[in-house]
Amino acid sequence: MRALSARPTKSNNNFTDYNQPNPALAQRRIDLNKFQHVRYLANYNVRNNDTLVPIGATEIFPLTLYSRKHKSVAEIPKGGQITLSNNPANQVRPLLGLAAAGLIVLKGGASWDSKIEDVDTAASKVSLKTIDPTLTAQSLDSVDAAFVDDTFARPAGLTKNETIFTDDPERPELRQYINVFAARAEDKDNPKLLALAKLYHDPEVEAAVRAESGYQGIFKTNDPADLQATLAELQTKFRN
Repeated sequence: MRALSARPTKSNNNFTDYNQPNPALAQRRIDLNKFQHVRYLANYNVRNNDTLVPIGATEIFPLTLYSRKHKSVAEIPKGGQITLSNNPANQVRPLLGLAAAGLIVLKGGASWDSKIEDVDTAASKVSLKTIDPTLTAQSLDSVDAAFVDDTFARPAGLTKNETIFTDDPERPELRQYINVFAARAEDKDNPKLLALAKLYHDPEVEAAVRAESGYQGIFKTNDPADLQATLAELQTKFRN
C-alpha cells in the first residue's frame, strides 16, 4: 500500500501515517484517498463503523520477503526469525505466503482469515515477530527476513538483490489486495471523482508511475462495482 491522499479540487495532502487518510476522508478534510487495498478499507470500516467505498482500482503490489542474510528461503535456518507488520489487516497475505513457502504451518490450513494465532509454532520452521510496518526495513539488520511494504522498501534501498520470495499477485483470491481510490459512500457516483480515478490509467500517467525508481506494481482495472462487492464480502466476514 502507498500513503497518498488527495483532495482533487482544492489541494493535495500527503500523509506518512496509515491511520490518517481514512479519518481525513470521513471528516471531509479530503474528498478522495489512494493508499490502501480493499481488505484494509474493509477492516477500517468495520472497526470504525464507517462506510467508505472504493471507486477505482490502481494496482496490486507483489508481496515481497526481503533478507540481508540469506539468498533464498531455503537458507533460512530452523528457528529463524521473520518480521511482519503488526497491523492485522496486513498479516493475512504474509501468513499465506509463508505457508506457501514452507516456512510456517497454519492450524487447519491456510484461509482468508488466517491469523498469527493460527501458526503452529512447534511445526513451523521459523518464528514470527510483529512490529510497526515503518520499522520492518530496519529490522533486516537483526532478523533473518522481513516483509517490507513497497512504501518503505524503496526509501530503505531494498532491491531485487535482497528479495528471496515473491507471491503471484495475479491469483484471483488476491483481489482483496488491489489498491484503490476510496471515497465517501455518498460520493461513489460522483462523476468528477470517478473521472479522476479513471485518469490514473491514462497511458501517460501509467508510464510516469512505472518510471518511478523501483516501482513493481501491476496495474489493475477492476470496475467500482467489483471492488465494492469484494469490500462488502470482507466486511460481512469481519463482522461475523
